[in-house]
Amino acid sequence: MTRVSRSKVDKVFRPPGSEEAATLALQQFRQIFNAVRTHFQQVEKKVGLGGSQVWALSLVRDFPDIGVGRLAHAMTIHQSTASNLVKILVERELVVAIKSESDRRTVGVRLLPAGRRVLQRSPQPFAGVLPMALNTLEPKTLKRLNIDLATLLEVLQTGERGANIPLADI
Repeated sequence: MTRVSRSKVDKVFRPPGSEEAATLALQQFRQIFNAVRTHFQQVEKKVGLGGSQVWALSLVRDFPDIGVGRLAHAMTIHQSTASNLVKILVERELVVAIKSESDRRTVGVRLLPAGRRVLQRSPQPFAGVLPMALNTLEPKTLKRLNIDLATLLEVLQTGERGANIPLADI
């Protein structure tokens, strides 16, 4: 088996000057991930709940009697993930699930006083620092970012896996 030197591999796969750009991009991703992780660690340390649980609590507060499907949609997560979040919040007596009188299959979720106290103590933004930052970007910037990230995802060959997992749970 012939061994190929690292320098030959670099010359084949990297155009001149791209190493510095790739290094800068990697460092920026690290900064983003660190900011996200730090925020969620602060949330968990302060209130004893994960970031996605606090985000769900804030949505239940903002939309009383929200259904699990609507909660999942608002958080861009799978409905089963939202259902599991609600189950944990019910077990911790932070929310209550109430069946609709008109359709017993429909369940609305309502914040309890203990849940309100958790939100009062929790660092913001409830949805996390990355969604907040993305929502402040200009549409033109977001469009370019989405195109460039799609290109990176193609190279990584990730498919859709992980797209609907809350960052706090990664």
